[in-house]
Amino acid sequence: MNQPALSAFIWSVADLLRGDFKQSEYGRVILPFTVLRRLDCVLEPTKAKVLAEHAARAQAGLNPEPFIERITGKGVWNVSPMDLGKLMGDPDHIRENLFAYLQAFSPAVRDIFERFEFHAQVERLAKAKLLYPVTERFAQIDLHPDVVDNHQMGLVFEELIRKFAEISNETAGEHFTPREVIRLMVNLIFIEDDDALSVPGVVRTLYDPTAGTGGMLSIAGEYLAEHNPGARLTVYGQELNPESYAICKADMLIKGQDVANIAFGNTLSEDGHPATRFDYMLSNPPFGVEWKKVEKAVRDEHERQGFSGRFGPGLPRVSDGSMLFLLHLVAKMRPAAEGGCRFGIVLNGSPLFTGGAGSGESEIRRHVLENDLVEAIVGLPTDMFYNTGIATYVWILSNRKPAHRKGKVQLIDASAMWRKMRKSLGAKRRELGEDHIERITRIFGDFVEAQDDDNRPISRIFDTADFGYRSITVERPLRDEAGKVVVGAKGKQKGKPQPDSALRDNENVALKEDVQAYFEREVLPHAPDAWIDPEKTKVGYEIPFNRHFYVFKPPRPLVEIDAELKQVTDRIVDMIRGLSA
Repeated sequence: MNQPALSAFIWSVADLLRGDFKQSEYGRVILPFTVLRRLDCVLEPTKAKVLAEHAARAQAGLNPEPFIERITGKGVWNVSPMDLGKLMGDPDHIRENLFAYLQAFSPAVRDIFERFEFHAQVERLAKAKLLYPVTERFAQIDLHPDVVDNHQMGLVFEELIRKFAEISNETAGEHFTPREVIRLMVNLIFIEDDDALSVPGVVRTLYDPTAGTGGMLSIAGEYLAEHNPGARLTVYGQELNPESYAICKADMLIKGQDVANIAFGNTLSEDGHPATRFDYMLSNPPFGVEWKKVEKAVRDEHERQGFSGRFGPGLPRVSDGSMLFLLHLVAKMRPAAEGGCRFGIVLNGSPLFTGGAGSGESEIRRHVLENDLVEAIVGLPTDMFYNTGIATYVWILSNRKPAHRKGKVQLIDASAMWRKMRKSLGAKRRELGEDHIERITRIFGDFVEAQDDDNRPISRIFDTADFGYRSITVERPLRDEAGKVVVGAKGKQKGKPQPDSALRDNENVALKEDVQAYFEREVLPHAPDAWIDPEKTKVGYEIPFNRHFYVFKPPRPLVEIDAELKQVTDRIVDMIRGLSA
């Protein structure tokens, strides 16, 4: 069964729920039942062995769990003789039997259903006399990985979550990232790691602090397995939404990952992996979401720990916390001396330029640029995400840049690389094709300036210092009513001209340019009495991405415009004549 048909089948359960459940409540039933059936199918081939091993070890007075885990190969098992099919044989006791079946799962699985608050939904279904027909509907479908592989299953979960989010007026994009965007990011973080892609037995760690349903972790694992079957990728994550966390944890369990590595909670206020550093990281934090709820915890860490904590460089404005995730990832990088790290993060346009010199945003940009962490920024097409049509950018950061990239930043404009989707999904109307992903990856890997077929730049390379500037304060003297310069009478200001705040001005001088030379060239010819207040000079950084790819298009010749206007005017005159005839 293909993924759309599978999604439609599962979605048909909504017909059973209609009337007894609000539309916004469908997901609370359908998502955990889908996970339950998936686990039910995964465990079926080893069911008999598990039951026999459990009985034998229990009779011998031994803890059966270590022995059972050897059979299943995962931290997931069920020691009940029941499964969903057998539950159908006793309609009168479906509620009690289902609860017993759930209780017989391994602890990690029971936690998944607790996050779904599944017991409450089972009680509600039983009272509405819907528990048996809903369970029966799911028992009819085969979700074994041999029938529905992990990739398909991930797409099913994403489509269901998107539908439920739309019904509930929630933001689907908070839960997952389009698969083709993840594939691009995975390509970019792995492209220069020859060991990970070729050395047998190599072990790498990957972390996503905004894991959602686990799509980024899954696709990265698939990529590495495809390119180096002998490699082992250990994944870590953290997720705030209980249902997304439950799905991510279930997915990791089925794939044999250690689910203790998937933490629950708010990454910004309670780091789930405080002492761990990683080889690779991927993240798509929420765009433009305020961090007021965790402001106290974040500010406390910033003020008390400084650069020993995660937020030492600075704090962005409370209305957008995406740059806090950028700082969080920087703090989680494996040190260069231990092999280093590369990570990719999706951000909107705001972190490129918001905030003047000395602001939290500028200081964060200053930190990552002056420490030579930014490898590239890729501008994506608009209308790529499920919950927003705005422009988005993939930042690639690394503390193990190859020699030819040191001190450089590559900007790639991929905004024109897209194809229209046959059917829009929320705000997502465009997608990257395989050819687009390959082209962007190649441009990044080649690390050269490039143009498209129309000679428009699509790749540009800059020194990190090109994005820096000094914000200088230009003062003019205060004058009395007679026009005489007012001078200070006391202290350090004695005998010095006093500044007129009404005439004060600020100038931004490129970091590579001499400030005095700029002042003499740009200011003194227009204001000979001006001076610079050095105590107010600040260093700032911004990345005017679009400006670097702007191509001037000269206006059409005036004669051509006049001729076109005359044609329009003549048509209007002819229409008026026709009306009056």
